[in-house]
Amino acid sequence: MKNWEQNKSPRTDTRSIPIVMSILEKHFNYTERTTLNRMRQEKSDPFKILISCLLSLRSRDETTEKISRELFEIADSPEKISKIPLKKLEGIIYSTGHYHKKAMTLKYVSKELVERFNSKVPENKEDLISIKGIGPKTANIVLNFAFNQPYIPVDVHCHRIPNRLGWVSTKTAERTEQELIKILPKQYWFEFNGIFVLFGRTICTPVSPRCSICPIRRYCPRIDVLKSR
Repeated sequence: MKNWEQNKSPRTDTRSIPIVMSILEKHFNYTERTTLNRMRQEKSDPFKILISCLLSLRSRDETTEKISRELFEIADSPEKISKIPLKKLEGIIYSTGHYHKKAMTLKYVSKELVERFNSKVPENKEDLISIKGIGPKTANIVLNFAFNQPYIPVDVHCHRIPNRLGWVSTKTAERTEQELIKILPKQYWFEFNGIFVLFGRTICTPVSPRCSICPIRRYCPRIDVLKSR
């Protein structure tokens, strides 16, 4: 079989996608994936998935899961969260980081859901991103994880790794999403984020990736990797 590590060009090469996805699906099974992925498997409330996603920004997955659970024991609806005093909410979510900004976002988003959407999380992207504090990635996660709609949530890992693999050649997460829509078979759209986030956190890290133990190293041209372990 061809050694993909020797194939440094062309810049984009999508031939390995089915093989890579098959290997990573087996390597990162559902029980090992992110909090949001587990919530999808448990068919959690769309509002809880939305709030957990907003809490997950720059937060460790274990912390997001713990704090989300603690918050939902106190307030598990838009009405309840919108009524929590800001200082109290900040105290509850403090360990997720950026707690002041997150608390204001949670209260604003909850208020918008109550006033504009009858306390229901919208099931379409246009309405979701019309709410300040909900960006394209968060909207895609909610639509994918909560409503089982075919969207591809692209965070820093989901942007970096396809570029490293040579599947795309893009500068922004938004552009990566657009390109992945063209090349990634839909059968992988529901698993892509969960797999690549965990892969990016544990093996295909931003700096000095752990290529020596990577299960897909033979299919990776390691584009722009200057140092690895």
